[in-house]
Amino acid sequence: MAVITGASSGIGAALAQAYAERGWRLVLVGRRAAALDVVALACAQAQGLQFVDPARLRLLVQDLRDLQAWRAHAAQLLRDWGCPQVVVAAAGISHGVDLAHAQDLDAAADIMQVNWLAALGTLSPFIAPMCARGSGTLVGIASVAGVRGVPGHAAYSASKASLVRSLESLRVELRARGVRVVTISPGFVDTPMTAGNPFPMPFLVHPRRFARRALRAIDRGSRYVTIPWPMAVLSKLLHVLPRALWDRVVRRSGRKPRAAGTPRR
Repeated sequence: MAVITGASSGIGAALAQAYAERGWRLVLVGRRAAALDVVALACAQAQGLQFVDPARLRLLVQDLRDLQAWRAHAAQLLRDWGCPQVVVAAAGISHGVDLAHAQDLDAAADIMQVNWLAALGTLSPFIAPMCARGSGTLVGIASVAGVRGVPGHAAYSASKASLVRSLESLRVELRARGVRVVTISPGFVDTPMTAGNPFPMPFLVHPRRFARRALRAIDRGSRYVTIPWPMAVLSKLLHVLPRALWDRVVRRSGRKPRAAGTPRR
């Protein structure tokens, strides 16, 4: 069984369909009921069914910022279906902020809450059960935007960098208990989240192709993987690029637009 958040679109939806093609039982979590229903039907069809079988696929409409409600749902899931083999925290939000505007501090706080705190909250209820069983995989979807600070992304870059470091801490803590922690760092994936980007997106990858590669990394228990691989090479170079050179390069790029109601995974 796999639990996937952010499953109503984008990366989360692609991962859900990839697991469905393998015949896994799924718990799909998202904020938008209608979109989640569409993904659920696609998953059922991937398993050769014409309808959603509630014994194989459970839908949960949930805003993961409500951590108390999520813990209650997770506890019910553990009682009903037992401990999952894989939990993927794929829910996320991305839009630009301009900290010269006081109201954008609220937007920045929301980005941090969704991309960092809610991601950790997604994984938290399953840590003790997986440790008790001695197996399981916890997966966080980070971003190459967490490698360096990007103009307009003061909050998004920080949220993904924070998630990478938190997952790294968790990985070291849990390895001896038989629980693997996998950090997947996407480059540019062709989803609603990237659709409005006003700047070039090198190595843009289709969500289904991304999902196939991500599942292979999860199967291996990879500690950290960037998809696609050319972006992995580029991100390593960016990581060591001198600050003065980075500043000169990146200031020529476009900024992520400020927006309310930006699509979330």
